[in-house]
Amino acid sequence: MIKTKIIATLGPSCAETGIIEAMIDNGVDVFRLNFSHGTLDEHTKLLGTLNTVRSRHNQMTAVLGDLCGPKIRTSRIEPQGQMLYAGDKVSIVPGNQAGTAHCFGTNYEHFNKEVEIGHRIFIDDGQITLNVVGRDGEELVCKVIVGGPLYSRKGINLPDTQTRIPSITEFDWECIDWAIERNLDFLALSFVRSADEINQLKEYIRNAGADIKIIAKIETPQALAHLEPIVTASDAVLVARGDLGVEMDLAELPLIQKRITKMCRDFGKPVIVATQMLQSMIENPTATRAEVSDVANAIMDYTDAVLLSGETAVGKYPVKAAQTIERIARVTEAYLDKQYTVVHPKSTTTKELALTAAMARSVGQLVEDIDAKLVAVWSQSGSSARFLSKARIDVPILALSSDEKSCRQMCLHYGVIPCFQPIPKDIRQFTSLVDRIIIENNWAQAGDKIILVAGKPLGAAGTTNSIHVHNINA
Repeated sequence: MIKTKIIATLGPSCAETGIIEAMIDNGVDVFRLNFSHGTLDEHTKLLGTLNTVRSRHNQMTAVLGDLCGPKIRTSRIEPQGQMLYAGDKVSIVPGNQAGTAHCFGTNYEHFNKEVEIGHRIFIDDGQITLNVVGRDGEELVCKVIVGGPLYSRKGINLPDTQTRIPSITEFDWECIDWAIERNLDFLALSFVRSADEINQLKEYIRNAGADIKIIAKIETPQALAHLEPIVTASDAVLVARGDLGVEMDLAELPLIQKRITKMCRDFGKPVIVATQMLQSMIENPTATRAEVSDVANAIMDYTDAVLLSGETAVGKYPVKAAQTIERIARVTEAYLDKQYTVVHPKSTTTKELALTAAMARSVGQLVEDIDAKLVAVWSQSGSSARFLSKARIDVPILALSSDEKSCRQMCLHYGVIPCFQPIPKDIRQFTSLVDRIIIENNWAQAGDKIILVAGKPLGAAGTTNSIHVHNINA
């Protein structure tokens, strides 16, 4: 049992029930639907297949919908894969009509008005670099700085340009309504630039009567400039290293990752590290040494989860990719447990959660002092489990709730084992329930010490106020 959470992207390579089941068996906790690829009908089919597996599987899993956001892309290129060479001249024309590598459009109608002479244009995650050298009427004239093959609908990054494109596009709103209708657990908001965009989406979901947690994807310089309010407003944060590595100096990326994960730790927010975690496993059955080190370092940076993208969506070895992450996490966590020190998450959200955060810190110290085997918490809304998770306690955290949605959303928390159960009558019944679950799963033995965290009355959110040391009864 590992504590690091694994997020896997669904796609053609893992569209069968047997593969999805094997991925769950190998540690996948959250499945991602990437709305940037495929139609909503295709995502409906994938979700249906996933739900078939989940209905017969004991492990709790969650579903994350990843919104496209204002991703600017090239128009259709005919034929595909035409080469651009350093020094070539390229024209970017208004509109999204099909073109060639040397004359193409984009899907952003104001592109040619907002990009100025001297601005850099990165295409396909920086594989191709253009510099705008002039205008010819409404066309932008560019010089190729770094060449390569150009394909249709490749992403464009504009590190020097301030665009007016909204953070939530018309297609995003369609995807949001789709996610609300199908009761998804998380939505990731792409290209976040301010906390206002997160609050706008939260209000829309709340007015729809839904409960979907919002994950802010940090992938622009504007997001880094407003990082603290964005972290505060979001339910979780995703370090989107793909676009960050294009928009920012690539050498700064590891330091940016550490800055974001530290702030999330301080603010008690789950954090995900994503992009090219095991990129080579799209084609190969084993990871590179550098990739293994990258995943281990993300875990040592206190990430809650790591995200697999193309490795599982279109890669040749989706199950092996999950197995590899699981193995790296197991070894890294064993090392961290030996170096164990209690982490002190702050409660910067509400005064009501300050007590919960303080108790989490106390539980972490108590686990170390008495050598407790496990922590069990009644966490109706998931807040208590979240703060216990951010304390980086070196034993599993069994989190019980009668709210099935909260249980699924706790799948994102490091070290937390969500468990859906009816509300016990009192603390004595809660204790008996915990004993039974632990013994049945062989997580500890009769006589072992565990710590119980609960509130009164059980089942009421925001009432966690008691810590009990308990010896397991068989």
